[in-house]
Amino acid sequence: MSKAVLLNEKFENNGELALPSSYDSINSHNLYLYVKSYLSALRANTASVKNRSEVRGGGKKPKAQKGSGGARWGSKRSPLFVGGGQVFGPTKRNYNQKVNKKQKALALSYALNAQANNGSLFVVDSLNVESGKTKDAVAILKNLNKRDILVIVDSIDENTYLAFRNVKNCYMIEKQEVNAYLISAYHSVLIEKSVLDALTKEA
Repeated sequence: MSKAVLLNEKFENNGELALPSSYDSINSHNLYLYVKSYLSALRANTASVKNRSEVRGGGKKPKAQKGSGGARWGSKRSPLFVGGGQVFGPTKRNYNQKVNKKQKALALSYALNAQANNGSLFVVDSLNVESGKTKDAVAILKNLNKRDILVIVDSIDENTYLAFRNVKNCYMIEKQEVNAYLISAYHSVLIEKSVLDALTKEA
């Protein structure tokens, strides 16, 4: 059974919080499929070329059918000519890959479990920086001693946002923005207990 690290008000180690035992039996392939779908959806989908039916010109036959001793040219729009159409070039397509709702939930649960197994899932009752100062936010993260961190809160107030917005290697999101890709993309996660309870209940 995986366990998250509980933090007190001073963001110091204050025990452990066990995650549901069912998380240990989740297949990692669920996370793979979700991340693959998530990254595919981010693709710009703007690459496009013109085929021979779309390029301009080519109305007149370039030369006579017979007599030249060479190939028979029917149109300048042929891919054989400079300025002609492109063969098998990229065209606009739909890169979206469907992932079932239950599979998304499994992927999220697996990502949380993986962070807990690595000792990188930190849980705190409340995360508010009333001063709004960046140095106070840096002091909080310094206690965790991690390379980068994803901060998840129930709702972001203005002062807390001001404190964290310029912190290097840190990204803060609200509960509704949580997904398996973000959790797995960071080396550690700092999450409010109410948000974790809601996520484990939904799963």
